Amino acid sequence: HSPFQCQLLGATREAHADQSVTILHAKVAQKSYGNEKRFFCPPPCVYLSGDGWRVTQDHLKDSPTVSFVSVQQMFASAKSLFISDQDKRKHFCLLLRLFLGSRQEVGSFQSRMIKVISKPSQKRQSMKNADLCISSGSRVALFNRLRSQTVSTRYLSVDRGAFIASARQWTAFTITLGTCVEGFICYGCVVQLVCTESGAALPPMVIRKVNKQHAILDVDEPVSQLHKCAFQFRDDPQTYLCLSNDAIVLYQAPSSTKDPGRVVLNDGSCWTIIGVEAVEFTFNHGPSCIQNPVTPFPVITGLEVNGGGHVATLDIHGENLSPHLKVWFGNNEAETMFRSPKSLLCVVPDVSAFGDGWRHLRRITSVPLSLIRSDGLIYRTTFSFTFTPELQPPPCARGTAAGGRREAGAEGGQRDDVLLETIHQEFTRANFHLFMQS
Repeated sequence: HSPFQCQLLGATREAHADQSVTILHAKVAQKSYGNEKRFFCPPPCVYLSGDGWRVTQDHLKDSPTVSFVSVQQMFASAKSLFISDQDKRKHFCLLLRLFLGSRQEVGSFQSRMIKVISKPSQKRQSMKNADLCISSGSRVALFNRLRSQTVSTRYLSVDRGAFIASARQWTAFTITLGTCVEGFICYGCVVQLVCTESGAALPPMVIRKVNKQHAILDVDEPVSQLHKCAFQFRDDPQTYLCLSNDAIVLYQAPSSTKDPGRVVLNDGSCWTIIGVEAVEFTFNHGPSCIQNPVTPFPVITGLEVNGGGHVATLDIHGENLSPHLKVWFGNNEAETMFRSPKSLLCVVPDVSAFGDGWRHLRRITSVPLSLIRSDGLIYRTTFSFTFTPELQPPPCARGTAAGGRREAGAEGGQRDDVLLETIHQEFTRANFHLFMQS
C-alpha cells in the first residue's frame, strides 16, 4: 500500500468525510408543442451532501445557482428545462456539470434515462406499456397545480419530519402496496408513501382516480405517469389528503348527489403522480481540494466470485472502469487487473486481514468494497463482500471435542490449538457470498 493511501483510508478518511452528488428527476418528460413551454415537472434537482463539502464551501458560495439549505446540504434546481417538438428523441439523459466558484471542474454527472411522452395516457395501461405504470417499491413525486398554472404548483414535501406543500422543493417518496411489495399500483389499492430521505410516512391510504374533480371509487386499472389521483385515508373513508397554501390538511369529501360511485373533491385534494429517479455519486478526496475532475465516475453493476479456499478472485462488472483504479476490501487493497472499461479482476484478500486473533475467524465478516484512483480519490460503491465460515472440524477433532470430560494441562491446550487450527483451515475453505446493499 502506498503511504498516501494508507493514511487516506485511516485517520484522514474519518477527518474528511464523504461528498455526495445526488440527482433527482422525473422518469418522463412531456413534450412541448409550438410556442408553449411545458417545463419539466417536478424540476430536476441536485443535492450536495456530506461533511466533505465543508472543504469547498467557501468556493461554492460564489456560485449564483446554488442556494444553501444547511451546512451539511446544498440544493439547486433547473426550473426552465423543456423539450420542443423539433426534438425527435424518445429518450434522453440530463448532464450535470459541476464547478467550484473558482471554475475548477468537479465533474460531469449523468442522470438516468428519461422517456419523452406527448401527453398523459388516458388508456388502460398494460404490460406492453410497463414503463408508464407505477410499480410498488418505486419512487414517486406528487404535485398539485391550480387551474394548470405553473406558478401555482405545490409539491408534497417533508421538512424536518413534517409534511408540507412546497413551491420550491419536492421530495421523492417510496410507494408500496399495502398487501404485497411487488406488482403495479392500481386504483382502489391501499398504498403507503414513505419519504426516501427521512423515513417519514403517511398513514395507509387508498389511491383513487380523479376525473373532472371527482374521485371515482369503482376503477381498478393501473396508475399511469402524470395521472391525476386522490388519496383516501383507509381508516377514515370520508377524509382525503389535501393541501391549503403551504400546509397539508385533511379534506372531508362529500359524496356526489348524481353518482354514488363518485366523491366530490376540492382543488387541493387533486394530485398529479409521476415516477422519479435518484442517482447518487459518492466520493472522498481527503484533506486536499479537488485538483482533477472526479468523473468519469466508475459504477459497479455486478460481481462474480471465482474459486475459493486460499485463492479466490472477484470479477467486477461495471462502467467507466480504468487502469488507474484499485479495488479495496475495507481498508485492504486488493491486487487488481484491468480488463476493459467494463471489467476489472481482483484477488480476494485473506480473511485474516480483517481482524486480530483466531476468534475473529469464527464470525461472519462483511467489508465494504471501494474503488480508489491512483491519485487517492475514493469512490464509494453500494456493494459489500462477506466471508462466511464453515465450521466443520474433521472427525478426529469432532470426536475429541465431543469426548468425555475435558482434561486439564498441556493435553487440553494442545487440543484447543488443534481446534483453533481446524477452524482457521475450514474458514479459508469457506464459501464467499456477495451482498448488494440498497
